[in-house]
Amino acid sequence: MPHILQTGIFMLRKTYNASWVKSCSSFAKMMRAVCVDVPGGPENLVLRSIPRPIPKDGEVLIKVHAAALNRADLLQRRGLYPPPAGESDIIGLEVAGTVDGLGQGLKGNWKPDDRVMALLAGGGYAEYVSVPEELLIPVPNNLTFCQAAAIPEAWLTAFQLLVFIAQVKQGEVVLVHAGASGVGTAAVQLARLFGAVPVVTAGSREKLQLAEKLGAVAGYNYKEESFVQGVHDFTGGKGADVILDCIGGSNWEKNVSSLAVDGRWVLYGTMGGRAVEGDLLGKMLSKRGHLLCSLLRSRSLQYKADLVRAFVDRALPCFSEQPATLRPVIDSTYKLEDIAEAHRHMEANRNMGKIIVTVTPQSEETP
Repeated sequence: MPHILQTGIFMLRKTYNASWVKSCSSFAKMMRAVCVDVPGGPENLVLRSIPRPIPKDGEVLIKVHAAALNRADLLQRRGLYPPPAGESDIIGLEVAGTVDGLGQGLKGNWKPDDRVMALLAGGGYAEYVSVPEELLIPVPNNLTFCQAAAIPEAWLTAFQLLVFIAQVKQGEVVLVHAGASGVGTAAVQLARLFGAVPVVTAGSREKLQLAEKLGAVAGYNYKEESFVQGVHDFTGGKGADVILDCIGGSNWEKNVSSLAVDGRWVLYGTMGGRAVEGDLLGKMLSKRGHLLCSLLRSRSLQYKADLVRAFVDRALPCFSEQPATLRPVIDSTYKLEDIAEAHRHMEANRNMGKIIVTVTPQSEETP
């Protein structure tokens, strides 16, 4: 597959006049970044040279060593999930790298070359990204940058769903859809960490085996069997106390049937469609069920900062234990030049765990 690297500077929006572009490009430090001029397929991802971001007050500039893909990236590429107002329109929600620059007014003791990972609202598919310091997480010494890049978005999402939204309790049964995905593999491990009992759905035996190795006590291939029956058999007819659902519309009846009385159905994606037909309200009412919906990207900086602090306190040390209680799962790695192929791999739903994009050559990685 030919590389998509193109030379030249980024074509800035029409609101900037030509003289401003010329004067800006004459002194701005440049970086490579993946741009989308026209929403569409993976072939519309273009690698260009554009000005590096300059850290604002309270921000830290990261030299990106690795980034990771998320389903939201595919939607943004197609023009269906724009970044929040004021955020970078470059795709990418999580990175790992080193501190390269410091804005004014920082409260933390960040230093150049500190190894960090970060949750982003955008900007990850680039050599540099500027991040509010509240969203930085130190990288454990035993993790590579590729491993660290697999953590922020997926693990903070799973942590948020279980702790902030579902408020999972010890001994509760948690049904995790897409159990071999980035969020799914994180949710299985976190559920076990919190004393809950994870069961999963996935579309192949290999994916179920992966989830079971991570701690899932049961798994159901939704292509070959009824996960509703499986959940009821496993729980003695009680049902799941918590359902983590990224599928949505096509699964709603099965989810309600799988839900325990007073259970919490946590919706965080609609890969199976948004439309619902039928007696959803009546069936949920009969279960006294709670339908809880959550997105992370659009949350306030304060909410994300609180989430990062809670994750660092309760989960981050578990990545450094010997043996580690928690571990990121990496499916595959691609070079930044091959970002289109990475998107195709995710769209084909072949990945088990995270798809990583290396921005700095592997030889420069540590440890």
